[in-house]
Amino acid sequence: MEWTSFDSWIVVTGMLSAMACALLGNYLVLRRMSMMGDAISHAVLPGLAIAFIITGSRGSLPMLVGATLIGIVTAFLIQVVIRLSGLDKGASMGVIFTTLFALGLILIRQAADHVDLDPSCVLYGAIELTPLDTYDWGGFEIPRAAVTNGAMLFFNLVFVLVFYKELKITSFDPALATTIGINADLLHYILMALVAATTIAAFESVGSILVIAMLIVPGAAAHLLTDRLGVMLGLSLVIAALAAALGHLGAITVPVWFGFRDTSTAGMMAVMTGVLFMLVFLFAPRYGVLSRLFQQARLALKIVGDDILGLLYRFQEMAPAGAASMQVEDLRQALKQDLTVRLALWHLVRRRRIARGANGFNLTAEGLQEGRQLIRSHRLWESFLCGKMGYCETDVHTPAHHLEHFTDDAMQTRLADASDSPQEDPHRRAIPKP
Repeated sequence: MEWTSFDSWIVVTGMLSAMACALLGNYLVLRRMSMMGDAISHAVLPGLAIAFIITGSRGSLPMLVGATLIGIVTAFLIQVVIRLSGLDKGASMGVIFTTLFALGLILIRQAADHVDLDPSCVLYGAIELTPLDTYDWGGFEIPRAAVTNGAMLFFNLVFVLVFYKELKITSFDPALATTIGINADLLHYILMALVAATTIAAFESVGSILVIAMLIVPGAAAHLLTDRLGVMLGLSLVIAALAAALGHLGAITVPVWFGFRDTSTAGMMAVMTGVLFMLVFLFAPRYGVLSRLFQQARLALKIVGDDILGLLYRFQEMAPAGAASMQVEDLRQALKQDLTVRLALWHLVRRRRIARGANGFNLTAEGLQEGRQLIRSHRLWESFLCGKMGYCETDVHTPAHHLEHFTDDAMQTRLADASDSPQEDPHRRAIPKP
């Protein structure tokens, strides 16, 4: 692989385009309007075609004006359909953007013989060719697309910084925004206009089809990593830039492994956004699938370990002196589990909460203290549920068993005070001292 200045400019252009899209895409994700980005990216085609037909050129200003106006019209029409028809947001978007997209394709096809317009470029982008169309900036040749996307990123960043508070409030609570005097509708249409303009800026890089990946996926991935808006915005920019860089690198390296020369850089950039999202989806510390499974497994192991300590404490409490301790099979039958019980026993032995002797498992001093606290919590909950909540006619053991695992010393004290410091539970069993 030979890296050239063309490759560098392709990566820079892709990064600027992806970051400009991702910055506004965060608010589409938070407002549950992800499909609005898709709708606008498709619906701006009539605006482009009309601008081409009227001006006869591919100038940036006519394209931008046409696309921005049709983007605002799209957002307005969707709101009108939602309010007047009673259809849900998704159906309304589907009706409007498919109609406008089809109209745009017809107009583009009609204009193709008269205007220098490549429909495939509009649909899929041609980022590989962007270094050929340059500005002369103080003796430096800078791709026009890089300047356009850089300017769009700058405007979007200024918009987000200036209206950060207003965007935050309208994204999470539009009713509150209206109450405190923020015009949520006006801000919505400004946001949609910027989304349309950003989509146009990204057309030459990734086209109208793949731009939705840049708009939505970085923000969605960042949302899985954090609940703080500022951090989410920063992470989405990092993810977008990383996807663009890895996308071009993958486009010129991965096909070679399979005997091909290269592939579409814009397509590979979109694929990389999906790859990065899947990694976040699986491994995000809080919301990742594997992380949640791991946390659930840890919680299940802890609960079974607590149950074992409670069983051994009750056995020690009731068994006559010199009686044999509980064996693995006894614990398995009592808890109706096999593998989890064995794992919990191994974990408790390693933590020195129980010790295995010739006659079975016994509590250590630390295990005895933890078992005592669990049983105290359990019996305090039974006393409270029976004495104060009137559940004596039902089985109070099950809810008390569920609650004992999440009761700390402060809660024990409050339960004891609320239950008038009982010495025995409803079953006449002594409540252990703290």
